[in-house]
Amino acid sequence: MLTVYALPISLYCAKLRILLRRKDLDWREVPPPGGYGSDEYKAIVPSGNLPAIVDGDLLIADSEAIAEYLNEKHPDPPMLPEEAGQRAKKRERSRFHDTRLEPELRKLFPHIAPRRRDPALAETQSRKISERLDQFAIMLGDDGPEFDDMLTLGDCGFPITFTWIEALGPMLGLAVEWPETVVTYRNSLAVHAAVATELADYRPRLAEWLEGSGGA
Repeated sequence: MLTVYALPISLYCAKLRILLRRKDLDWREVPPPGGYGSDEYKAIVPSGNLPAIVDGDLLIADSEAIAEYLNEKHPDPPMLPEEAGQRAKKRERSRFHDTRLEPELRKLFPHIAPRRRDPALAETQSRKISERLDQFAIMLGDDGPEFDDMLTLGDCGFPITFTWIEALGPMLGLAVEWPETVVTYRNSLAVHAAVATELADYRPRLAEWLEGSGGA
């Protein structure tokens, strides 16, 4: 059984759980000893990153590295296409999420508490997130007009980020514009059992966190 160091509300930990569910793997989830960023946790995981997994004697941190490892070790069901160019496009999709879309969302996190909310920042980030979604719509169009049935490594982060954008919208007064292609893609992800199961568990946790310490 895998040991996964994670926090329930972490976006990237949820991204990993979608993969774990799709692969039908057994895992136990434990919080980082001493808390995220603690010296105690860094004594185990030097980078301090979440998530991290322990598989026997092997320890890996970083969601992308973990995903590649698990997909190679547990090839069924596959989560990358067979053709090299198509595999590269799915990896490109994942990197776009991690380095372009999600960071624009993350800029809002320090401003979730009411006393720190900034309407000017919300307006700026609404525009930037909308721009990233427009870019992503073009990328999706380049991949073809229809979305296939395969849930890939490149898809696992998007359902969680989309959920955050949706949840923060009314709270922070965001005005994000969703391209039709992205909405279709989002709906296509929702039919996958691994995504639906994770979101059913994650959405109430996110709502509780936003209503509690995150929104205080």
